Amino acid sequence: MTYYKRFKKLYLAFFIVVLICIIGVLGFAIIEGYSFGDALFMTIITISTVGYQEVQPLSEAGRYFTMALIVFSFGTFAYALTAISLYLIDGEFKRHLLELRKVKKIEELKNHVIICGYGRNGKQIVQELKESGQEYVLIEKDAEIINDAILDNCNNYIEGEATEDAILIEAGIVRAKALITTLPEDADNVFVVLTAREMNRNMLIISRASKDSSDKKLKMAGANNVVMPDKVGGTHMASLVIKPDVVEFLNHLSGQDKNISLEEISYDDLPVEFRNRSIADLHVRKRSGANIVGLKNKEGEYILNPAPDEIIDEGSKVFVLGMKSQVEKLLKWD
Repeated sequence: MTYYKRFKKLYLAFFIVVLICIIGVLGFAIIEGYSFGDALFMTIITISTVGYQEVQPLSEAGRYFTMALIVFSFGTFAYALTAISLYLIDGEFKRHLLELRKVKKIEELKNHVIICGYGRNGKQIVQELKESGQEYVLIEKDAEIINDAILDNCNNYIEGEATEDAILIEAGIVRAKALITTLPEDADNVFVVLTAREMNRNMLIISRASKDSSDKKLKMAGANNVVMPDKVGGTHMASLVIKPDVVEFLNHLSGQDKNISLEEISYDDLPVEFRNRSIADLHVRKRSGANIVGLKNKEGEYILNPAPDEIIDEGSKVFVLGMKSQVEKLLKWD
């Protein structure tokens, strides 16, 4: 949405006032031969219906022009004053300033996450990102749902269709590191994924799907991962019957217990002492209490419970499990 659209009523009000003034000044100057100052004075006292004495007695043509100017300007001038008053007195101007600040903030975001849709999944995603301190931008077309998002302290939002190129560009698609689309219709999700992948070849794209047949289409369109909430939910419920304690334990690891942290740490974010050394050399468990439970090597292969002689080299990533305080101690290695 452009700045013009945000201030359309205010611009229109100022345009009307200026137009009336120009018509009045030109009319009095041509008909009565007034100077610019006298013509402007007569115009102002006429359209504002103040009724001060004329600069000089009007001719018959001047009186007809004055009557026409009063009739023409009465409603339009009142509208202009009302519109300007609404902006300045009723807080609309303040709201627009806050909106512009939000737009400016979104324009400055980099490596953020774009969420399309604020349904059940979208709301949960926003909450998780906020708790992790990850910058995000929400796109939602429903004004009532936007109001719900504002009540949830979701401040980075754009009201509009995520399927529109202009809206994705406004959300900073070329600067974003990831996009998550949770729209209710699979066809809309496919379109968003296809457009987003065309605009940003390197970003991570995750999409929701309702039907099994949509999985392949979304991946062909460019989605890195496709999640089917209903299918995941059914599997989860079945697992609670088959192996309930294992599921409960995994729930604690995945964020249910806020004191437990399972973190992925890239090579560049690791303390210098970690780089190009084996896991055994670091004595991670002894020195911090945390554990390296997994490794992703530079070839992109995942290694569960890596061997002690596994080397942490450039391009790799480690997965660390422990209490939050233990993981923090690990990252502040000294």
